Amino acid sequence: MKDFTGRLAVVTGGGTGMGRELVRQLVAEGCSVAMCDISARSIAETEELCGKDRQSTRVTAHIADVSDEAQVLRFRDEVSKQHGTGKVHLLFNNAGIAGGGSLFSNSRSQWERTFNICWGGVYLCTRAFLPMLVSAEEGHIVNTSSVNGFWASLGPNMPHTAYCAAKFAVKGFTEALIADLSVHAPHVKCSVVMPGHIGTPIVSNSRKIQHGTESDAMEPEEIAQLRTRLSASGLDVSQVSDAQLQALSIERARQFLENAPMTAAAAATVILEGVKAGRWRILVGQDAHVLDEMVRKAPEDAYEPAFFEKFFSGPGWRVGR
Repeated sequence: MKDFTGRLAVVTGGGTGMGRELVRQLVAEGCSVAMCDISARSIAETEELCGKDRQSTRVTAHIADVSDEAQVLRFRDEVSKQHGTGKVHLLFNNAGIAGGGSLFSNSRSQWERTFNICWGGVYLCTRAFLPMLVSAEEGHIVNTSSVNGFWASLGPNMPHTAYCAAKFAVKGFTEALIADLSVHAPHVKCSVVMPGHIGTPIVSNSRKIQHGTESDAMEPEEIAQLRTRLSASGLDVSQVSDAQLQALSIERARQFLENAPMTAAAAATVILEGVKAGRWRILVGQDAHVLDEMVRKAPEDAYEPAFFEKFFSGPGWRVGR
């Protein structure tokens, strides 16, 4: 699909980050968009931003938690009704959060919240919108995985199990979907997107979604969990106050957003170019390309100290280190 003009795209997680930039760039190319997000405020901001780019396109905003099938089905029905069609050309399964990094220091509800959004949302939205994609003359499903979909780590002593497990599932699902579509709907293609460190507010957004709050202030339970995680990673935080831990959390979120090697807008451009080129595997960022090469070259060493040292001494992530 080399031209998005006159098409209809569905984008999940369109309120911030790469989702917002995908929406903006699609609209600028003459593509109508139906986007969903869990935050009404964020998605309203994206819709307002699209007003500056909009040509003859239609943009609709929907509130939906992609981990909830009833909400996903309602979203699909709203898209069909508001856009007056039974066809969708592009589905960007982009919504995701972090959190639930450890089976030991995080609660089961936190772990499953992350997994159910990052993996469950991809599955449920693909199921829901597949008939509309098949009904179109051509379609493309774009699933956002991560470098954590082939390298299950953030660094030494930094558990990241829920997010990594979900992103591995997204990658495997997409690769399996290639054969399924080729047999049953060869006019529908699919791609897996694997970004490295992209400047988005996922760190701050994730803790708010995990704890059902819009506030930057951390609850005592959150601070206790952060203290446990930092201690388990080898840091002595016995003399660090709760207020200092709160400040550390805010600073890490700021660094992740502002000090990233690639912006969300640049990442969205790479993704859309990959779709136009028909690539089923889209790596985003130099760090993603480097990690991919390193893991493929020495998979047995991927979690050894020397591997971490080599990566972090080169293009590796600096945030929080």
